Amino acid sequence: MNAHTLTAPQSTRRVEARDGNALTGTGRLFRFALRRDRVRIPVWALGIGSMIGYFAAVVPLAYPDQAALQTRAQIMKDPAGALLAGPGYGLDNYTLGTMIANEILGMAAVAAALMSVFLVIRHTRAEEESGRAELVSAGRVGRAAPLTAALATLVTANAAVFAVLAAAMVANGLAVADSLAVAAGVGLVGVAFGAVGAVTAQLTEHARPASGLAGAAVGLAFILRGIGDSQQLGGSTLSWLSPIGWAQQSRAFFDLRWWPLLLCVAFAAALVPVAYFLAGRRDLGAGLIPARPGRANATGFFVHPAGLRLRMERGSIISWCAGLFVFAALTGSLGEAIVASFEAQPELAAVLGMTTTGDVLRGALAAFLKYFAMAVAVYAVISVNRLGKEESEGRTGAVLATKVTRAGWIASVLLVTIPASALLLAVSGLGLGIGALAAVGGESVVGEFTAAGLAFLPLVLCFAGAAVLAYGLHSGTWWVWVLLVASMLIGLYGPALNMPEEVLDAEPFGLVPAVPSVELDPVPLLWMSAAAVVLTAAGTFAFRRRDLEA
Repeated sequence: MNAHTLTAPQSTRRVEARDGNALTGTGRLFRFALRRDRVRIPVWALGIGSMIGYFAAVVPLAYPDQAALQTRAQIMKDPAGALLAGPGYGLDNYTLGTMIANEILGMAAVAAALMSVFLVIRHTRAEEESGRAELVSAGRVGRAAPLTAALATLVTANAAVFAVLAAAMVANGLAVADSLAVAAGVGLVGVAFGAVGAVTAQLTEHARPASGLAGAAVGLAFILRGIGDSQQLGGSTLSWLSPIGWAQQSRAFFDLRWWPLLLCVAFAAALVPVAYFLAGRRDLGAGLIPARPGRANATGFFVHPAGLRLRMERGSIISWCAGLFVFAALTGSLGEAIVASFEAQPELAAVLGMTTTGDVLRGALAAFLKYFAMAVAVYAVISVNRLGKEESEGRTGAVLATKVTRAGWIASVLLVTIPASALLLAVSGLGLGIGALAAVGGESVVGEFTAAGLAFLPLVLCFAGAAVLAYGLHSGTWWVWVLLVASMLIGLYGPALNMPEEVLDAEPFGLVPAVPSVELDPVPLLWMSAAAVVLTAAGTFAFRRRDLEA
């Protein structure tokens, strides 16, 4: 440990000894955090709120009468519907409100949880990793001020989400009390997982593993909720082990009860003191889990930028593989129930945009494979976006000062992103096949779905290429995320909302043939591959013609 790392806590202790207050400077840090996130927080709040607001506005058009709503309610009675959506309250008299509480609340809560994790890590561990926290702590700043300011920003961001959500639902004519309960559930889930992020920020030396640990907690909560809700209508014991499940157990628009939301408050209240305790037991910039020392000399593989990139992303790739495989296997294990439901009520498949012609099992699992491809596309964009962080922290300039060219620098990232994306797609198909084989038996579909996942690779690389173009133009990646999220929302909810055929036909994930339930058509995949090459080449060309970030 170097001298610079040790000086910060000693300076902080002198300030605390003089002022007698570990919270000195919290107000200024809080105002500074709000200024830094003056765009980020409104975008997250409006994005989450607009999702529910749009859903509330369009559902009456897609389901104009009670009979249509009851057809939708039948999906929620199946394990597959409960796994992806919610516990299934109020299905006997399905309304717009109960549909939002059952099907949208969970996804909005996941979005708020991820927002909160990223926000807390950004204002705590990332600040220490960059060295800014050491500069701040050299002034009149108490030991607990940075964490307190981050938590205050967390509460403010989720309050904004609450306000936008509540306003969107009330504006669409939904009951005020139940709308407030849904909005409060989403906001409190965000606060709860923000507290998880505050704890993981104390454990590791770097922001990436801290975000990964907290993100894994979000994924675990979603899986527990999904398994619990699929086991029993209304949820089972596993559902009560998840903060997301607590929000859904408020039974908004059916039999409103507020007390499950208090579990989120208690969960956050229990973790916040733990975060403060852990923060007081470590040096600034250090983590409680010591970093494993590397070798004295790097092997030839790690000397190359691609090898170093693979070493840095190894943990992230393994975590993505594990999460996708587990969730895919759980989804595939519901194959027997899905087949029985679709054979009894073919209209349910149409609502989900699935086909019942031919092998029903293959058709259903092929449609679910599209959802996993959406997750892999998110990984690909995140992986490429790390180019921007490397440049902003000065490491890109140091690398380019060697024999590495600008084109080679971008290629080193893609040499990891492309194989990793292919691996994640194959693992997703493998999980679906294994889950279906274990549940249904009979002819094995493991090999078919493992190969079928790779059909989405050209599309995933299109989004990666768009991220490369955004980096090359130095335009920010917001428009890439807008395209990806819009594609995901249309793919997830377009058939259910009876969107125009022109919109559904243009949705990128719907352009990929649903193999192995249909014959593979290589033409769309070739066009997507060409688009990915063009986007990547354009991004590389733009990067070669601009200056590095100062």
